[in-house]
Amino acid sequence: MTKIQDLTSGDVRAAILRFAAPLFLSQLFQQLYNSVDSLIVGNYLGKQALAAVSSSGSLILLLVGFFSGISVGAGVVISRYYGAREQDRVELAIHTDIAFGLCAGAFLTVFGILATPLLLRWMGTAPDVIDGSVRYFRFYFLGAVPLVMYNTLTGVMRALGDGRRPLLYLVFSSLLNVALDLLFVGKLRLGVGSAAAATAIAQGVSMLLCFAALARGYGDVRVRWRKIRFDRALLREIVRNGVPAGVQTSVISLANVTVQSYINSFGSDAMAACGSYSKLEGFCFLPVTSFSAALTTVISQNLGAKRYDRAKRAARFGIVFCAVMAELIGLTIALFAPALIGVFNGDPRVIAVGVRQCRTELPFFFLLSFSHCVAGVCRGAGKAKVPMFIMLSTWCVFRILYLTVTMRLAHRIQLLFFAYPITWSLSSVLFLLYLRRSDWIHGFDD
Repeated sequence: MTKIQDLTSGDVRAAILRFAAPLFLSQLFQQLYNSVDSLIVGNYLGKQALAAVSSSGSLILLLVGFFSGISVGAGVVISRYYGAREQDRVELAIHTDIAFGLCAGAFLTVFGILATPLLLRWMGTAPDVIDGSVRYFRFYFLGAVPLVMYNTLTGVMRALGDGRRPLLYLVFSSLLNVALDLLFVGKLRLGVGSAAAATAIAQGVSMLLCFAALARGYGDVRVRWRKIRFDRALLREIVRNGVPAGVQTSVISLANVTVQSYINSFGSDAMAACGSYSKLEGFCFLPVTSFSAALTTVISQNLGAKRYDRAKRAARFGIVFCAVMAELIGLTIALFAPALIGVFNGDPRVIAVGVRQCRTELPFFFLLSFSHCVAGVCRGAGKAKVPMFIMLSTWCVFRILYLTVTMRLAHRIQLLFFAYPITWSLSSVLFLLYLRRSDWIHGFDD
């Protein structure tokens, strides 16, 4: 049985770093094997195939993001009850979360396969790319159940304070994904859809490993198939905490789908360049996602245990440390952008556009980090509606308005790139005002 980590005692900075480190490494391997799809496809199948894969990220997040948000809400509930030492409710929440994940994965499989052509046409995907994009998406969503369930099960583990096992399983599946990519795409030349199939198989292996670990016993918690069902009270609580995060993720993803449609209007060179940039940006995003998730769990456990001062110290340390890390990584990638973009595709036009995007957006990554970490703190305190409203107003509504106006006035891709640092700045100001004027620390007592 695996020991569950108690985050309510000891040095709070060490607790955050111990918990965030395996999350960081997990995200690193996740990003590596996501990048492998683009790297192998771009080098073996060419620029059009790379553009087909590159156009997928925002649309996939749009479809998957809502259910991922529900998983975040489940993690908050599980962490809080674990901090309060209410073991029975911890188990009920876990089994309810798994039941929801299975239903969500089945829904995404059907919807993703049927709706893909319509969604890609709505995005204005270039004619020379759309056939490959449809194949990639449909193979990807055949693996929706393992995708959703892997995220659900690792969310359960992390909510209980363990990031080690999810890391080990992800490393294994990452290596498997690389091997399958090289086999399907590089050796057998099965086409762009096989890259998505490789990812789905790797996610399936990770899902099975997580199920096996939870079924064997995880501390005092054991997942039993016969107990996987919905508990109405816990489901309402999970949904209440998770829907704001899900709505936020999905609607912001809708805004990014709008951004992708504008990118598509600049042709396949821009699609390939921006797709390559997104893979590099993912590495800058590693500390952001890991510290934001760590803060949600640490804050939730400590508020459940009524350790209010400790929760405040955790929030201050995590926000500052993460912003510094994200900025250093962003500046480093911006400095070496020409060589890094060239790894994905050597076309000079693709490299030029990718470098311009790197050097426009990455210097402002500390603002993105600040917003995400404060959002993680709010979710851990049960204040999930706050980041939802702030991010919807800035990253969705304002971003779309900005693009609608600027793209009509001047169809220049540089103006599109500016949309991100501008909206990150606005959200950071609003989050700072909220932190200074609110009593978020007593969120669960409301």
